[in-house]
Amino acid sequence: MTPSAHALELAQTLVRMNTVSHHSNLELIHFIRDHLARLGVTSRLTFNADKTKANLFATLGEGKPAGVILSGHTDTVPWDGQDWSVDPLGAVVQDGPEGASLYGRGSADMKSFIGIALSQAEHFLNSNAPFAIHLAFSYEEEIGCFGVKELIADLRDAGIRPLACIVGEPTRMVPAIAHKGVYRYRCCVRGKEAHSSLTPHSVNAIEMAARVVGRVRDMAEGFERNEPRFEGFDVPFSTASVGQFHGGIADNVVPRDAEFRYEFRDLPTANAAQMQAEVVAYARSLEPAMKKVAPTAGIAFETICEIPSFLGSQDDPVTRLAQELTGEKGTALVAFGTEAGLFKNAGISTVVCGPGSIQQAHQPDEYVSLAQLARCEAFMQGLARTSTLA
Repeated sequence: MTPSAHALELAQTLVRMNTVSHHSNLELIHFIRDHLARLGVTSRLTFNADKTKANLFATLGEGKPAGVILSGHTDTVPWDGQDWSVDPLGAVVQDGPEGASLYGRGSADMKSFIGIALSQAEHFLNSNAPFAIHLAFSYEEEIGCFGVKELIADLRDAGIRPLACIVGEPTRMVPAIAHKGVYRYRCCVRGKEAHSSLTPHSVNAIEMAARVVGRVRDMAEGFERNEPRFEGFDVPFSTASVGQFHGGIADNVVPRDAEFRYEFRDLPTANAAQMQAEVVAYARSLEPAMKKVAPTAGIAFETICEIPSFLGSQDDPVTRLAQELTGEKGTALVAFGTEAGLFKNAGISTVVCGPGSIQQAHQPDEYVSLAQLARCEAFMQGLARTSTLA
């Protein structure tokens, strides 16, 4: 099984564009916009604050009832320090563990899905399906799903109400109906410095931060010990972890400042807001003693990203449609976060289904097999022939 030459060419073209999250994605967005314009399709663009990045939303089948979104993010993670044997932007096709495969950053996560969707644009325009197909391609998913929030808000303001959404993250073309949320925070502790021989005159920011870190760890152990299991996930309970810690300037200086970052990955049945509230409440309980020594001391929090969990259903029409188009009888739960929860929270029935494996995503020599791309193309072609979504 191999994809059509046109579909593969478009996937390769997108992989060759550097859209690492801290770069602009406008080259890719403008390429898609111009490709669709040649078919007579107008695209809606929504930009970030400095106009260096954009989302794209386009409807194939104007005038039809609200349709199905094919959703993908355009940004990728960087490859700095990774040991690649091929050019990350080369988009070469060569033999791999799964046979002939497309290699490059974003090949699995998730430019191939976008390229294949774009390759079917003309088929979607000429489709007899009773609903429209919407293309929704976002920026900054990899660092917090920031772009899609603007895209969804624009749809709401424009009165566009799609029936369903298929998020094309790599699931090996197995429809996925749930994933955990991803909530990340920065905690900044301000103490009072002093010579280390005069510790009673100081507030040690590292030690105060360490107490909060300990509370995060206690919560993680509590989730593992007490939380009701959600079977199907690799880790069937919510998790908490600290990823970075910085503080101090010298061994003999009581540190004034410390900072750490942590995350919660909450089950769809859990409440991440309550988790964060518990951390904040504990930090507030430490502040009176800190301020007694130094009135300016304290603990502040900053939200880095909030990606809600996703919980669909095997009985949702879009899930059944994805099963029909893929030939898969079952469904899956995935460990990674996606934009699916945001679409679902906007009232749009959603499923996650796309080519390739998350095991290749973010890795050196990232790849997606041509067989997976062919399955995705067949999926898209079947969608164009679909007679109902009920």
